[in-house]
Amino acid sequence: MKINVPIAKTSLLSSEIQSVLEPLKSGWLVQGSKVAEFEKKWSNFTGAQNSIAVTSCTSALHLSLAALGFGPGDEAVVPAFTWISTANVVEHLGGKVIFCDIDPISFNIDVNQIESKISSKTKAIIPVHLFGLSADMNPINEIAKKHNLWVIEDAACGFGAQYYGKHVGTLGHTGCFSFHPRKAITTGEGGMITTSNSELAERIKCLRDHGAAMSDLQRHLGAKPYLLADHPEAGYNQRMTDIQGALGSAQMDRAHDIVKERQKLAQVYNDAFINLDWLRTPVCSEGFVHGYQSYPCIFKPKLANLSGVSHVNEARNRWMEILQQEGISTRPATHAIHMLSFYRNKYGFSHTDFPNACIANDCSISLPLFHGMTEVEQEYVIDKVISSLKK
Repeated sequence: MKINVPIAKTSLLSSEIQSVLEPLKSGWLVQGSKVAEFEKKWSNFTGAQNSIAVTSCTSALHLSLAALGFGPGDEAVVPAFTWISTANVVEHLGGKVIFCDIDPISFNIDVNQIESKISSKTKAIIPVHLFGLSADMNPINEIAKKHNLWVIEDAACGFGAQYYGKHVGTLGHTGCFSFHPRKAITTGEGGMITTSNSELAERIKCLRDHGAAMSDLQRHLGAKPYLLADHPEAGYNQRMTDIQGALGSAQMDRAHDIVKERQKLAQVYNDAFINLDWLRTPVCSEGFVHGYQSYPCIFKPKLANLSGVSHVNEARNRWMEILQQEGISTRPATHAIHMLSFYRNKYGFSHTDFPNACIANDCSISLPLFHGMTEVEQEYVIDKVISSLKK
């Protein structure tokens, strides 16, 4: 019997759905007490000193760079294989993206290549904890310290990921998380910034709220709510609503269970595919804890090199179509940004300029993994993956 299994699906408890009614009934819908509650729970879960809720992970990255003083002419080192917003925020602030190739096994930035990308204009490194696996942060931080650079962690996929006992997002100057529906915790759209620097946190809070010296809620609850706040910064409107904050806060009450479920689902896949030489499953080294935002694999890894990439890409695409016909939704893991039109045209990149990112772009495949995935759904995926390739 055919079963339709999506690549991801949002699964909320009735209590979480009901949580959004409280701000709706209260009449206070903008950033307020529910956002503050969500921020506190996020800090408790990650161990972050400060958590600041915003409109998206893209906003989180943008605000982090802006608050640190990144601007026109500055350069930031970014992995070539990640979601496009990691690079876009650099462009938005007038900076220049300096791409770095990835490690082909972890999909994360190749720390051995970072230093060669640094110039006198470099101001930041933006490592990405891709798909829920931490980047190798110790050498990244050592390089950053040596060259006096900021480290902004793109932890969009990082919920539940740890690096030698520390949650990602607490290892650099800031950490930036996403609450897009494909993430383990979702508020529809939304993001969070974490930082141990309280002065930086206050500047980010100011910038997210039009540059205001105090929030609307603070003014509303103050002695003179009828007076408008001063605006010491030319800020942005990147505030999370209390509706989103209520939903995120409710989900955080079962944060540990959500992480454990994703790890359990990934282990079932690992065990089922352990003997398949044509599918390389995610790797997690000692000292790392994988959060499994998704389950990215490399198709035909022995042929996944520059000479064989076009063949593997064609075969992967045919296989993805077969799985789609069986009702199983798949995706390339993400994209190599230097192969996308804007960056390719602006900087004159060729596909092979960052070979590992190119290979990952053309040969990767993510299989369905989501909160609430049933045993029947996962067994169906496993059966079709194995049987379809045997054919």
